[in-house]
Amino acid sequence: MKVLVIGGGAREHALCRSLSLDPQVTSLHCAPGNAGIADVAELHPVDAMDGAAVARLATELEAGLVVVGPEAPLVAGVADAVRDAGIPCFGPSREAAELEGSKAFAKDVMAAANVPTSRSYVCTTPEQIDDALDAFGAPYVVKDDGLAAGKGVVVTDDLAVARAHALACDRVVIEEFLDGPEVSLFAVTDGVTVLPLQPAQDFKRALDGDEGPNTGGMGAYSPLPWADPKLVGEVLETVLQPTVDELRRRGTPFSGLLYAGLAITSRGVRVIEFNARFGDPETQVVLARLKTPLAAVLLGAAEGTLADLPSLTWRDDAAVTVVVASHNYPDTPRTGDPIGGLDEIAERDAPEAYVLHAGTRLDDSGTVVTAGGRVLSVTATGKNLAQARERAYEALGRIRLDGAQHRTDIARAAAEEA
Repeated sequence: MKVLVIGGGAREHALCRSLSLDPQVTSLHCAPGNAGIADVAELHPVDAMDGAAVARLATELEAGLVVVGPEAPLVAGVADAVRDAGIPCFGPSREAAELEGSKAFAKDVMAAANVPTSRSYVCTTPEQIDDALDAFGAPYVVKDDGLAAGKGVVVTDDLAVARAHALACDRVVIEEFLDGPEVSLFAVTDGVTVLPLQPAQDFKRALDGDEGPNTGGMGAYSPLPWADPKLVGEVLETVLQPTVDELRRRGTPFSGLLYAGLAITSRGVRVIEFNARFGDPETQVVLARLKTPLAAVLLGAAEGTLADLPSLTWRDDAAVTVVVASHNYPDTPRTGDPIGGLDEIAERDAPEAYVLHAGTRLDDSGTVVTAGGRVLSVTATGKNLAQARERAYEALGRIRLDGAQHRTDIARAAAEEA
């Protein structure tokens, strides 16, 4: 099978890495990719947002499967363009991707499907914003209705901060605060059958102790030793399957990756948000633990044959990933800084620890340099979280990048409790 992956972040590097290890995959391509993905796939300088160009490339390559990684191309309808060209595509249609593209749409779907979530108001005027903030009180949860690369959410006790964020959005969803730990649960679906993956937990705040601004994610781990063993089954029954069934009932079937961001509250599981694609950085740890070859699973979702596949199998190992970010992230990051130590990690830490590239590129001299805010994900596996965590941070210590920042507490509490 020839596979084309669309995107250029650490999520896409994780997907490409897993696909490169799959004996079914005979040829692997990525557009536009990054400096790390170039080691496992042939890169193509195609704009991920240009559906016609992506479909044209897939046709030229005679791809048997296209995997659309990021949310923006999905919301823009890139998967539709690929399917219109007669090529199987892993990723929802533009209409179904509104589950992530509009939080208001997601709330409407959840209400119709009786999926447990927080109470919320959709606001478009200053008066509505003030009424909603007053109704819920602190802590305030304010979400930009549209795509914001994981940074459109503000959770704060400061009314002025909450109001300012709300006023800066064209349309905003203001919700009640959900207590309890957060869990990310992915499911592969063909629009009928729903195949849940293993849960993970990510770390959204920039600084240790969950301080600082929200980011796209600073690290993740899996499994969750503190989670109820029945959690996946419960979420499949009460959240994932009803959502897929409701979208199919509406005539906009969802096929691809359905990501449920969950809060385990004192009143039970509640959905914080849905995403329409693999999450970053959770993908890095979930795929590190997946034993089943990936290509057949993604193709089964694209072709509507998931029910025919055997059950997924998982490694017993734990996995931890730690994100290395550029100077000044999540504000405007500095780019063009050279990155050292990558060869040392490959020589001394692999295969238990390895680096997945996010915001990187090769400069004119062939040096890997920074090209974005989140630069690398250092991922490691081990017999338990403590060992995986130790290996990840040991490998991370070899990286040389001026002004780099990372959290030092990824999976620490879970490893200590396990």
